Amino acid sequence: MVDAVVRTEKPATSRRTPAGGAPTAPHSAAEAAEPRINVAEVTDLLLGTWADTRREAREMIKDPAFWNIEGQTVAEQRERVLGQLRLIVDAGAAARSYPPEYGGLGDNGANIAGFEELVLADPSLQIKAGVQWGLFGSAILQLGTKKHHDKWLGDAASLALPGAFAMTETGHGSDVAAVGTTATYDAETEEFVIHTPFRGAWKDYLGNAALHGRAATVFAQLITGGVNYGVHCFFVPIRDESGAFLDGVGGEDDGVKGGLNGIDNGRLHFDHVRVPRENLLNRYGDVAPDGSYSSEIDSPGRRFFTMLGALVQGRVSLDGSATTASALALYIAVTYGNQRRQFDSGSGTSEVVLLDYGRHQRRLLPRLATAYAQAFAHDEFLKKFDGVFSGRSDTDAEREDLETLAAALKPLSTWNALDTIQEAREACGGSGFLAENRLVGLHHDLDVYTTFEGDNNVLLQLVGKRLLSDYGRQFKGKDTAALARYAVGQTAGKVFHNAGLRQLGQSVTDFGSTARSVELGLREEQQRELLTTRVHTMVADVAARLRPASKLSPAEAAALFNENQSDLIEAARAHGELLQWEAFTDAIHRVSDDGTLQVLTWLRDLFGLSLIEKHLAWYLLSGRLSAQRAGAVSRYIGRLCTRLRPHAQDLVDGWGFAPEHVRAPIASGAEQERQDEARAYMAALAASGNAPVSEKSLKKK
Repeated sequence: MVDAVVRTEKPATSRRTPAGGAPTAPHSAAEAAEPRINVAEVTDLLLGTWADTRREAREMIKDPAFWNIEGQTVAEQRERVLGQLRLIVDAGAAARSYPPEYGGLGDNGANIAGFEELVLADPSLQIKAGVQWGLFGSAILQLGTKKHHDKWLGDAASLALPGAFAMTETGHGSDVAAVGTTATYDAETEEFVIHTPFRGAWKDYLGNAALHGRAATVFAQLITGGVNYGVHCFFVPIRDESGAFLDGVGGEDDGVKGGLNGIDNGRLHFDHVRVPRENLLNRYGDVAPDGSYSSEIDSPGRRFFTMLGALVQGRVSLDGSATTASALALYIAVTYGNQRRQFDSGSGTSEVVLLDYGRHQRRLLPRLATAYAQAFAHDEFLKKFDGVFSGRSDTDAEREDLETLAAALKPLSTWNALDTIQEAREACGGSGFLAENRLVGLHHDLDVYTTFEGDNNVLLQLVGKRLLSDYGRQFKGKDTAALARYAVGQTAGKVFHNAGLRQLGQSVTDFGSTARSVELGLREEQQRELLTTRVHTMVADVAARLRPASKLSPAEAAALFNENQSDLIEAARAHGELLQWEAFTDAIHRVSDDGTLQVLTWLRDLFGLSLIEKHLAWYLLSGRLSAQRAGAVSRYIGRLCTRLRPHAQDLVDGWGFAPEHVRAPIASGAEQERQDEARAYMAALAASGNAPVSEKSLKKK
């Protein structure tokens, strides 16, 4: 109903601005006489490989029982979300990744896809489900062996055994290898003694820890025979059936948080708590009854990262759910912007729809392009995850690539979610600040996604180190002649870009107009070259500056790395942006409908050029763009926004959200009804002859 109301308006079809200064861009593709997207095809494209599972999850959460209720107390929220988890179990939608014999479907990709959609119902529900089945249960599944699965996994799947994932400590978050909790083996009793020796070693920020959890998967330094074998995971009961802490276990409630208050986050500490030797989740390392340690992975560092890599699905799911939340915010803001009117045209006509203003388009449409890029990149990411965890492509190289991809994409999507939701909130004015319209609540709830599953800057540093490693690998074993040839190639490339790359640096007079020259000179291949060159050059520059580190003392080498840390993280971020652009480009190449292809190509170009605009200083200083071409990029982005404005509603409709998923009154058609009522009133008043005369008109006479 909302779409029909928006599209039946008949604004002027000219793209020009009248003398009064008001924009008159067309509202619909039909009015603009341009290609129109096939919304159904776009929805299929955005829902991706596991579209059926996503639709199934969305159908389930149309039930109001799954929706968050604004204004509830923390206690009420927590009980409601726990009840919602039971509804998920009843619907057969819990723990899809677990083997069928333990209540799952054995489908890793479907598990993540269905989980991500829960953000539309209530982010607290999504994250609590992730704690129970994606962290606590998955630690048992991925780090344990069959004896552990048989003992605990079925109860974790059915929610008969609520659990916490006790990795993070008050004193150590992203630096898991340095956690202070210990698990010391006692060979006489064949037990591990779990202990938090100081306050900073308390396990903290744990979902299910404050109230509902009866057990925890605890990460601790495994010590046996006087040797510390590094961090391992242990199954530790923490409460009895009545909810009371077991002997030696204590904790606190984290209390009210900035968001996600439906989750009972809390702290746990252990005072020499004994658990049987069999409670070590021993897939990657084991302790025999006599206390001897064994592992198929000899390297302590590789063993540690293998264990953490087995739990990468948290980063995968946060990337997808942050993208969905961004899409929801944009749906609300664009739909409202298509209906809300503000300021008249200056020529006595009706007030102007917000989305007809160039600035409003600039605020929302590039962010919409980014959300599309993230969705396409996420589907590729999810397919790689499913390939590794299904066993179809489970190799060391594939796992390393998956971990790097997770560390590259999760930061970008979670940061962008906060930026997008905030901009959408502001674009909706005071209405966006009302809790009923969801934008403020989404921002609060998604804030912590940027530090969930690893601080974003730390994750990008991991990506940067991988990029440096890959960069150095291409020179391994090369002789002097090969290195010299590479150096010559690099010099030639720099001369090429700085002095003569006509394709990208030509004078604007070549094509007669700045906008036209940018359009012809910054299409797909040129965008790819600019984005790729930026990554390669940044990595090469950091590598060159770090090269002396091998000849320095450890302290001096660390100081040198610290000097270049920010640049390395920026290179990693550029790498993530390139991955998103490539995924967007691959996606549009799969489009069959001509109109859809044209519009999505414009949207991809808007994403690519927005990235180039964001980093214009780098492109200018490195000689990759001329001053003329750089100055024209922003103007051409404006042209793309004008082209895409008629398609804005179709593009947000492409996400396939139903009214039950949106639940924002300003995006329900209510605003259109208000505007129609006001316009009808003013038209009737003018026709009656009883309208008061304005003071301004009298003064003009």
